[in-house]
Amino acid sequence: MESLVKFLSKSQNSCLPTSLPVYFYGLPNEKVYAIYARFYEVKFDKSNLEFVLAICKDFSFNPLNGEIYKKGIKKNGPVSLELLDMPEPNIKIVKSYRNLHTFKDAIEKLEKRAIKEFRKKQFQLEENQREAV
Repeated sequence: MESLVKFLSKSQNSCLPTSLPVYFYGLPNEKVYAIYARFYEVKFDKSNLEFVLAICKDFSFNPLNGEIYKKGIKKNGPVSLELLDMPEPNIKIVKSYRNLHTFKDAIEKLEKRAIKEFRKKQFQLEENQREAV
């Protein structure tokens, strides 16, 4: 089965609150997600990593052509991938995971989210078709 999550970009020096890489992905629900890791303090003088899934609220993703659009612009044309990592990002943290060990694990969580949303959308379409009949 082909992945519902499309890799868009990777940023080494991000404007997000982390010194680690940030990965950007597009989902079929037309949202752009960022996955990044950040340190959190466990105890005094001890820290660990948590992986964060966040929605980039300033952008939308067209799953049909793979293009990214900036929201709020009247003549909306596709934007370059570099614009995803802009200063003062407008993000909404969806979930933080402290039990994951790698970015691959975080991407799998995003894939599960995409499958769940895809099934929900299919169910809604089927429900609308039944009501129309």
